Amino acid sequence: MSTIAAIGTPQGKGGVALIRISGEDAFSIAEKLFIPASASRFAQKLHGVTYYGSFCDESGVFDDGMCVLFHSPRSFTGECVAELYCHGGLLVTQKLLAAALKNGASMALPGEFTRRAFINGKITLTQAEAIGGIIDSKTEKHLSIASKQANGSLSRALGEIYDDLKLLAASVYAYIDYPDEDMTDVSVPEMRSRLVAVKDKLNRLAGTHTYGKAISEGIPTAIVGKPNTGKSSLLNRLCGEERAIVTDIAGTTRDIVTETVRLGDLLLRLSDTAGIRESEDTVEKIGIEKSKQAINTAELILAVFDASRGVDDDDNALINAILQSNKADSTLCIINKTDISAEIPVLPFKNTVFISAKSGDGIEDLVTAVAQMFGAGNINESDEIVVNARQCAAIVNAAGAVESAVNALNGFTQDVAGMDIELALSALAEADGRTVSEDIVNEIFSHFCVGK
Repeated sequence: MSTIAAIGTPQGKGGVALIRISGEDAFSIAEKLFIPASASRFAQKLHGVTYYGSFCDESGVFDDGMCVLFHSPRSFTGECVAELYCHGGLLVTQKLLAAALKNGASMALPGEFTRRAFINGKITLTQAEAIGGIIDSKTEKHLSIASKQANGSLSRALGEIYDDLKLLAASVYAYIDYPDEDMTDVSVPEMRSRLVAVKDKLNRLAGTHTYGKAISEGIPTAIVGKPNTGKSSLLNRLCGEERAIVTDIAGTTRDIVTETVRLGDLLLRLSDTAGIRESEDTVEKIGIEKSKQAINTAELILAVFDASRGVDDDDNALINAILQSNKADSTLCIINKTDISAEIPVLPFKNTVFISAKSGDGIEDLVTAVAQMFGAGNINESDEIVVNARQCAAIVNAAGAVESAVNALNGFTQDVAGMDIELALSALAEADGRTVSEDIVNEIFSHFCVGK
C-alpha cells in the first residue's frame, strides 16, 4: 500500500497541530521535512521517542516542533508511522502537509488510518467503530462505552461466543467427516444446552441496543399537548436556555422547534410542536397537522397536561390521537404546573410523572422515567451495550441462526444443526471481520486430532 498523510487535528487556530504519515516510506519522508536538533539522536530512529527540531520545505525552514517515529508493527496502523507536531496555525499546518505530499506521500482518504489498522489486524471492526464513537460521543455514558469497546471489550464478548460456536461446529464436522469413528465428543443434549446458552447471550446483547441507540444516536422525541400546557417551558427547561417563546397567549408555537439535548445518560432529539386544538387559523392549523404527524414518527412522546385546568376536549383529542397511533407504550404522560395545582387527572398511560417546568421540580423523575422506558433498568453496570445498528443486526441474525440450530436438533442429526451454526458464525464474523471457514478448519484439527 502507498504511504499516506493527513492532518490529524481539527483545522483552525490552536497551540499544536498533528500531521500523521503512515506507510513503508513514512520515515524517509519525515527525514526530508524534519531537521532534528540532534542529528545523531534522530539517526537512531528510536520507537516512540520525541525528537525536537525544525520543519522545512523547498523554500527553507518555516516552523519548529517535534517528530515521533513508530516502528511497524507497533504503531496504531501496524505500519511505520511518523507523527509531526507543528504550531497550530492554518498556513503552517497546510505547508507541512503539502511538503509531505510533495515528498512522496498520498493524501489519506477519510478514515484510512483506522481502516489500515483494521486491515493489518491491530484492531477489530468493532474497535474501529468504537473509535468513531469516542469522537462522536455527546454524553459521558456514550464516551465510557466507546472507550471500553475501543479497548476490545465488545470484541472479547463476541469472541467468546464465537469460540463456543466454533467448538460445536468442529464437533459437527468431525462427525460428518468420520461418522464411523465417533469423533464427536458433544452429545445432542449437551449441544442443545450449549446452543441455548449461546442464544441467551446473543439475545441479551441485542436487547441492549434500544438503550445503546438512545445513548449514541438519540431518541426522536415529540413534545405534544394542547396550547398553554407548558410544552415550550419544558423544552426550555430541558435545553437549559430560552429556546422557545413562552407566553400566556394560546397558539404561540406555530411550527416545530427542534433541539438535541442531553437527558441524563441519554440524548433526546426534541421537537416542540404546536398545541393540538380546534382552530380556524390557517397557519396554526398547519402547525397542528405537523404535531399529529410528529406523534406518528416519534419514538418517545412527551404528552404534557395542565394540572391546573383538568382534562377537556382538546386533551381528549390528543389522547385519542396517541392511542390511534398505537403509541401509548411510547408515551410519557407529564402532568405539568404542579406548582400551581395538585389536581391529578386520570389518564390512560402507564408512564406518568409530575413536574413543574417553571421551577424544575420533578425533572429528575422525568429523567429516570425516560431511562427506564428505554431499557436502563434491564442493564447492569458490567453489561456490554451495543450502540451500533450494524453490530446489532449481525447479533440478531446470529441469534436467529442459533435458534434454528436448536430446533434442528429436535428430530434431526447434528449435521443439520451444523448448517445453522455455520450461519451464526458467519453473522458474528460480519460484526468483527473474522474469517469463518479457516477458523473452523483450524478448530477441528486442534481439538479433535483428526490426523491421528
